[in-house]
Amino acid sequence: MFKTLVNARSNRAMAARLYAAVTTRAREPVFFAELGVPDTIDGRFDLVVLHAWLLLDRLRALGMTEVSQSLVDALFAGFEDSLRDLGVGDIGIGHRVKKMANAFYGRMAAYDTARDSNALAEALGRNVYRDEQGNAGALKNYAISARAHLARCDLSTDTPDFGPLPELGSTR
Repeated sequence: MFKTLVNARSNRAMAARLYAAVTTRAREPVFFAELGVPDTIDGRFDLVVLHAWLLLDRLRALGMTEVSQSLVDALFAGFEDSLRDLGVGDIGIGHRVKKMANAFYGRMAAYDTARDSNALAEALGRNVYRDEQGNAGALKNYAISARAHLARCDLSTDTPDFGPLPELGSTR
């Protein structure tokens, strides 16, 4: 039993480190200023989800299911905290978190089922840019590069390496 408690605590600590990496990267100004991701609550949510998908995909490949679940728990705790910061009361939190969960898992499924880079660009266009003009191709290139960088990380000890930030001129 003690070992189970230690493992759970270790998984939560690792998930907190991974959560910090996801949110830090998702807040980088280049996504908004250069790639045209809407600088809105929805746009920020979509970038967190994209980076979470990249990291969860890597954790799944490593068979780290407990850490994956701890990361998802940390993400939703962060979503709830953000809603509270925006002034959403206790009564509205459950409804809003449910909507966020549906959006989160819908995007996870869309990105997971994107069989090639064109399908990933389409999924990013639908979800991040809401089918508006945007740089879905550039964001797709970034996601593919980030995925490759994460594949070389030892997530049990390293800070996740999403690779270089996108540069508009080199990703079109």
